[in-house]
Amino acid sequence: MNKESIALRPLRFDDYEAVLNWSKDDLFCSANEWELNRTEEELYQWWIHCVNNQADDFIRMGIEFNRKFIGYADLANIEGHSAEIGIAIGDSTMWGKGIGYHSALSLMNYASSELAITVFNAETHESNQRSQKMLRKLGFQEVSRIGSEEYMGEESQLIQYRMTINA
Repeated sequence: MNKESIALRPLRFDDYEAVLNWSKDDLFCSANEWELNRTEEELYQWWIHCVNNQADDFIRMGIEFNRKFIGYADLANIEGHSAEIGIAIGDSTMWGKGIGYHSALSLMNYASSELAITVFNAETHESNQRSQKMLRKLGFQEVSRIGSEEYMGEESQLIQYRMTINA
């Protein structure tokens, strides 16, 4: 896997076909808290909302791998110099290949250079070993274990992480 083959870009309406395919992957939906068996109309309306997002504290960008739209990267709860990051690789056959790691690096570089973000927060489930490994590899430190929620069909402890970079 070559990091040059990964790019972040604005979401587009024509990404919907890929999003529709992800919605039919129960593994992806379960891992990303997507409602199962959504109607195509409901999903399309949600995607239009994502593409047209105008929130001041939230940015969602598309992830491309070899010029194919395969996921999205989020900056959420943007406030001052901090934000929470999130990565979702929609094509579950692409999981575990380092794409999330390189996408997160790109997202954090964008956030620090364009938005002056220096404190990055993240949260994952105790049972999501891939996400934990990625966050540690990025340099995040565990800061707390508060709350739990369902992940992949089972109740799982939430783990909060933080990373501060020098401005």
